[in-house]
Amino acid sequence: MRAARRRRFAAAAREERPDLALLCLLIAAEADPDLDEAGIDAAQIELDRLAGLLPFRPAAGPVSATGRAAHRPSAFGPADWARHLAALLGTRCGFGGSPADYRRLESSLLHEVLRRRRGLPILLSVVWTEVARRAGAPVYGVALPGHFVVGFGDPHGSHVLADPFDGGRTLTGEDAAALVAGATGARLDRRMLQPADPLDVVLRILNNIRAWAQARPEHSAVGLWAVELSLLLPRHPAQLRREHGELLVRCGEFAAGAAELEEYARVVDTVDPAVAAAVRGQAAEARALLN
Repeated sequence: MRAARRRRFAAAAREERPDLALLCLLIAAEADPDLDEAGIDAAQIELDRLAGLLPFRPAAGPVSATGRAAHRPSAFGPADWARHLAALLGTRCGFGGSPADYRRLESSLLHEVLRRRRGLPILLSVVWTEVARRAGAPVYGVALPGHFVVGFGDPHGSHVLADPFDGGRTLTGEDAAALVAGATGARLDRRMLQPADPLDVVLRILNNIRAWAQARPEHSAVGLWAVELSLLLPRHPAQLRREHGELLVRCGEFAAGAAELEEYARVVDTVDPAVAAAVRGQAAEARALLN
């Protein structure tokens, strides 16, 4: 089942328009063996249900003596969408986050975030964008360094930023700058406000899971599958090949780990011979453990 699920993940990542919710749920299925096809469908249905609770446009204007609306109802503006999403998901449904959520693997698993209504900023932003998208909103993820948020409207024109981790609080430019400065010490750059590519969102989620596992050596198996899913994406950092080899060795798969390390050394040999030599030394040490 795992092999079939990973083939599905790889295929979904290569779709012309990747289904972000499905990719997140296939990640979750790696962590939770009980998350089967019915559970994946149930999570998608819950996103549909939440979207159905949103109004699709504001009320019509005053009615004239002829019985017709004096003003045609306009589409929601960015601030309207941000307000309605915050009222539904943040206030009515209680989606949000706290520092304690960073210590839980469940905070990176979409089906658990939908169940617990707690999660990391990026997973809560996935909920916001998937619900809003289903309701017809012009919505996109914004991958600020250290803190993921969502945008409504035209990223190159009139738009509004909201922070799902804080219940959907609307962010000013100063708020966004403070989030970036607090997380990285850097200044906000306009390029940071561009829509995040779905596959970059998926890779960032997997990076969070890898970081969670790295801090907990007893969960090296979690780090291993997170790296292996990352390697199935159409684009990923080459450094992941080295990490994959090191994790395989740590998990006792010495031959497979050595082979992966040797392959990484071959790839980087022309650009960084010193690193390649060091990695070949790691591979040799791993093979020695087979004796």
